[in-house]
Amino acid sequence: MKLPEEPDIPAQINIVPMIDVIFAILAFFIMSSLFLTKLEGLPVNLPKASSAQQQQATEPITVTIDQLGTISLNRKPTNIDNLETQIKKIAGANQERLVIINADEQVTHGKVIAVMDRLREIPGVRLAIATEKP
Repeated sequence: MKLPEEPDIPAQINIVPMIDVIFAILAFFIMSSLFLTKLEGLPVNLPKASSAQQQQATEPITVTIDQLGTISLNRKPTNIDNLETQIKKIAGANQERLVIINADEQVTHGKVIAVMDRLREIPGVRLAIATEKP
């Protein structure tokens, strides 16, 4: 007994699952690239300044003063007495270094000035204060 031949169905490629996979990969790369940005300081509420200018430096040193007045150097807690020796150790032979001060807007003016005064005692250090555009 001979079976009737079925007509050949042309081969089809279903691209809907492929599009889903491409969008999932694209979303993964977008989300992962957001976390690759270099965060130099701890999260603080920076004061706003409309006349702020961006400073260029290869590897700036970041001093952060949070809302409670805690001082951190490149995200590591420290105190004002050790600040000078630690910055000299980080700077090494490179005498010209940019030190960025990230001070929360709630920190007292006296605390920021005390940190700036200590930083000015270090030869070759240029100071910059981090702000946000309003």
